[in-house]
Amino acid sequence: MMKLDAILWDYDGTLVNSVPKNIDITKAILSVVAPHLTGDNLPPYLRDEDAYHVANHGAKNWQELYVDYYGLTHDEMIVAGGMWAEHQEKNQTEVMLFDGIKSVVQQFSKLPHGICSQNSQNNIRRVLQNHEIDNPFKAIVGYDDVSNGNQKPHPFGGIKCVESMLDSADGQLLMYIGDHEADTQFARNLQAALGEDTQVIAVAAGYSRSEPSRWQTQPDYIAHQVEDLMDIIGKYA
Repeated sequence: MMKLDAILWDYDGTLVNSVPKNIDITKAILSVVAPHLTGDNLPPYLRDEDAYHVANHGAKNWQELYVDYYGLTHDEMIVAGGMWAEHQEKNQTEVMLFDGIKSVVQQFSKLPHGICSQNSQNNIRRVLQNHEIDNPFKAIVGYDDVSNGNQKPHPFGGIKCVESMLDSADGQLLMYIGDHEADTQFARNLQAALGEDTQVIAVAAGYSRSEPSRWQTQPDYIAHQVEDLMDIIGKYA
């Protein structure tokens, strides 16, 4: 069996529980872009964490989340997307690593780790440093590092991340861990883009209240608990 050459992670809902912060940021953005969707007209999916999870895991991507679940027009959605990085930097709501994640990263710290996310790179780096697990992460590709048309599940960010971490992507065994169906699609697209000599194992983070069993694009593994990652990664480490 091939040994893993690198582990790639999603960030929100995979490494950290950022739901409270994401709700707060979205409300702030709506107050600027779509004030008619604030106050008493706040979308129901932004009123509590349970409702947010329904929308977040029901939408195929953030564009669909904003239009189909929050009620923004296409033009409002484009403007809102461009405001994310700025508002993530300014928002002071604390995010926490999922319990056990730090142990997983430390257990496999000899492998290079990377992050392919639609969060802000600076924001991600700050959180990793605060939790003292930044050292294994050799590459971070965030929302502001990828053009709007090349966001996940497009493989562009993954290719950029891999090229930053490894001398060559040829013949490598990679793992991508994410909590959304788009993350599994991203892993499949990355596999196709890198070619048949490279393998990308897709792992779904079911511990963030996603429901991978309902996805059309199925992952190779499901981590129902954070601790499951120890065994899944361990098979290939």
